[in-house]
Amino acid sequence: MNNMEHIYTYLEKNKEQLLEDVKEFLRIPSISTDSNYKKDIRKTAEFVTNYLKESGFSDVKIKDTEGHPLVYAEWMEAGDAPTVLLYGHYDVQPPEPLEEWKSEPFEPEVRDGRLYARGSSDDKGQVFMHLAVLRAFFKTEGKLPINVKVCIEGEEEIGSEHLYDILHKEKDLFEADLAVISDSGFVTNDQPTILYGLKGFTGLEFTLKGPDSDLHSGMYGGAIRNPAMAMAHLLATMKDEEEVVQIKGFYDDVIPLEETERELMAKAPSEDFTKTTGAPDTVSEKGYTPVEHTMARPTLEINGVYSGYQGEGTKTIIPSTATCKLTCRLVPGQDPEIIQDLLVQHIEAHVPKGVSVTIKREPLSAKAYRVDPSHPFIMKAKESYEETFNKEAVFVRMGGSIPVVEWLDAIYDIPVVLLGFGTPDDRLHSPNESFPLEHFYTGMKTITNYYHKLANK
Repeated sequence: MNNMEHIYTYLEKNKEQLLEDVKEFLRIPSISTDSNYKKDIRKTAEFVTNYLKESGFSDVKIKDTEGHPLVYAEWMEAGDAPTVLLYGHYDVQPPEPLEEWKSEPFEPEVRDGRLYARGSSDDKGQVFMHLAVLRAFFKTEGKLPINVKVCIEGEEEIGSEHLYDILHKEKDLFEADLAVISDSGFVTNDQPTILYGLKGFTGLEFTLKGPDSDLHSGMYGGAIRNPAMAMAHLLATMKDEEEVVQIKGFYDDVIPLEETERELMAKAPSEDFTKTTGAPDTVSEKGYTPVEHTMARPTLEINGVYSGYQGEGTKTIIPSTATCKLTCRLVPGQDPEIIQDLLVQHIEAHVPKGVSVTIKREPLSAKAYRVDPSHPFIMKAKESYEETFNKEAVFVRMGGSIPVVEWLDAIYDIPVVLLGFGTPDDRLHSPNESFPLEHFYTGMKTITNYYHKLANK
């Protein structure tokens, strides 16, 4: 048998044990946002460390940061084979609201072919698939087909606060020919998907202030500017009814969407937005389809607006303040800092008379990422998907942001292969997060196939 068949046989024979192992991993409540779970975060990092050591890695260490620890390991005995930097994260989102879970979020349960638990898809379940494949190679072949560096962090859900500095300061340690990340998924439940681009991200929060305190609307209405109404007027200047952003200079550096990419996006199946969201209709930027706008055109969205009385009934006031949180998803060519500057300039230029403005910039931003979809490492991923899932893979860009992808591109100038196995039904960040067992098992075969193809240049 060739190497892959050895691995496939091992994975099949040990599939029940692998399921129990990933359940053990998922039982640890590695919630990075809450300091009450600091010991659990450490316990999760130790689980990853021990699993790697027991698999066959001799060089494994927990690297402490000012926040949560990072697990690093390497095996560099595959000669001139490519070096893969395997990135993932072991931290998870808080499980609330708990009452909406059908089973305990940190007591994994299999129902209807899916593994339910917080982190089952994002990202502990997908991280574990790589760990299991690496173990399978060691247990069957006594070695790996490629050189591997492992970087599993515990702060992705809080912005990878300390990872950027580590990657910069210890650049040689993480140097590789490519990075592989499984923190994404398929565009539909059964459609293998090559994700070759991600949007960037930036945003800010601003507050309009009128009077020093809430005022009686009968006594002062008509004399004092209402900050909530002023906010409505200001926000209306930012985007027109055809979804075109009206911030001066917003589109200046956008790299145009090529016709070949529009063709790739058109070939990919997409969700029925009205059906999955409950919205009565779709909207998109003039000249682009909703899919093109979501995947590859910049957006400006209001994430929250609050002002005045929020309780039951009516309270006849002019509120003292109104606050808005807004974010932009960016595309290649756009610089987050420049976009922030343009937002600030627009807001300051359109503040209505009678209110003042205070602006707080979003400290965590990221540039967009795009890799050539025809890159050899990407094409090997495509082949690996197709040979294990028995269906032609499609190419898409995604509207979401993964800051570490852009960092790896900027610092190391290497392709990042997003080898994800999630599905639209996984309910990421929501109650009842789950991951299909079929993707868990077939995904491990895909990873095996991909590592094998990398070794055979």
